[in-house]
Formats: sequence, C-alpha cells, structure tokens
Amino acid sequence: MKLEENFNLKGKVALITGASKGIGEAIAWVYGKAGAKVIISSRKEEALLPIVAQMKEEGIKAAAIVCNVGDTAQIDRLVAEAENIFGGIDILVNNAATNPVFGPIAETELRTFDKIIDVNLKGPFYLSQKVTRSMKQRGGGSIINISSVEGVNPGYGLGIYSVSKAGLVMLTKVMAKEWGMDNIRVNAICSGLIKTKFSKSLWSNEQILEGVMAKQPLKSLGKPEDITGIALLLASDAGRYCTGSVITADGGLTI
Repeated sequence: MKLEENFNLKGKVALITGASKGIGEAIAWVYGKAGAKVIISSRKEEALLPIVAQMKEEGIKAAAIVCNVGDTAQIDRLVAEAENIFGGIDILVNNAATNPVFGPIAETELRTFDKIIDVNLKGPFYLSQKVTRSMKQRGGGSIINISSVEGVNPGYGLGIYSVSKAGLVMLTKVMAKEWGMDNIRVNAICSGLIKTKFSKSLWSNEQILEGVMAKQPLKSLGKPEDITGIALLLASDAGRYCTGSVITADGGLTI
C-alpha cells in the first residue's frame, strides 16, 4: 500500500466537537483535505458557518451542527443529525472542553466542578457511547480524545480541569479495551501549551510562559497544526494497530 493511501480518509465521515477554532478546526481541515466528509460542531452556529462555506469552496464535503456537549439532549440531536446528513460516523474527535476557573481547588465552587466534568468528561463519554452504534454498523471506527498534559502532571490553578483530563485518559483506555472487539479504536492526544484562544490566559502571561519554556526542551509554543498529524495518524489506516494509546505533543514538557 502506498504511503498516501495509508493516510487517506476517503469514504469516511468525521465528527469533530469544539471545531469552530483552534485544535478542533485545524483537525477538521486536515481530515477534509485527506478526503473525509466533515461535520464540525460547536456551541455557536455563527462561528461554524464561515468555516463550512470555506471548506465547500475548497471541495470538502462539510456540515455544521450546533451542540453543547455538556447537554446530553443536545448530544442526542447531534448524533441523529450527523447520521442523517452523511449516513453514519466513522471518526469522532472529542475536542470540546471548558475551564471557566483559574485558581486553587479550595475556592472552586461545586457548580463549576460539575460544569467542567460535564463538558470535559461526561460529554465525551456519552457522545462516544452514542456513535458506537453507527461505527459497529460500518465495520469499526476511530475515536480520538483530546486530553492534556495537565491530565498527566497537574500544574497550578487548573485543578479540576486537570482532574477531568486525567479522567479522559483513563476513559480512553477503558473504551479501547471494551470496544476493540468491534474494531473501534480509541486513543488520546495529550497536548501541551498550544497557542489558541482557549489557552490565551496561560501563554499571554509572561511569567507562566517563561516557566513553561524553562522546563520544555523545545523552546517554542505549540500551534494547532502540531496536533493534526497525530490526529490524522490515529484516524487513518496508518494507525490501525493503535488503540488505548496516549500520545503527548508537548515539546517535551513532561519528560
């Protein structure tokens, strides 16, 4: 098999959450260029529609569906609409996340805890559970959970976010073990500090950035495009023997 065929996603349908910007949008573009039909999802339709329009201009079959993954009823609708548009789902990227607080866990309110867990852990669990029916019917699939190095080694100020991302790593392994018999692969990517709007409060803080760079062998801030190659590997036949894997892309921060 030729190298490009290994990474080809023609005939596949990919659903990416949190895809209106940052890592999610970057992955959606790479999947589309690799031949997949792409469904991008986020909480705000006005952020999704321009991306879909641009994708269609470039020959990518794409659609947008609004969904807050912290709401299980909206997840039900997301999956139903996605299956109705393109007939099924082969690839799921659980990228949507939230972190509405920066500070010590002693000061974290219970409602904030619930919100973080609902979006970062419960949402990926429920959405993955829902798409497996379609994946089984289509002979298998690939689920990619976007976790974080914060779920491996917790820093300061991101306490419950770290807890949620650690849970997502273990959820990845549990799903991989249980769903492998159905040819459904489940892997996680633990990203380091990536220059996105989501993490701006970190990389725009000179003291925090200097602290990260002091520990990181590669002295540069990550970009969303630094995650897309791994995401393509895990979605394609090139990664067909990978499941339960937790891959870090962090410039060496966790060494």
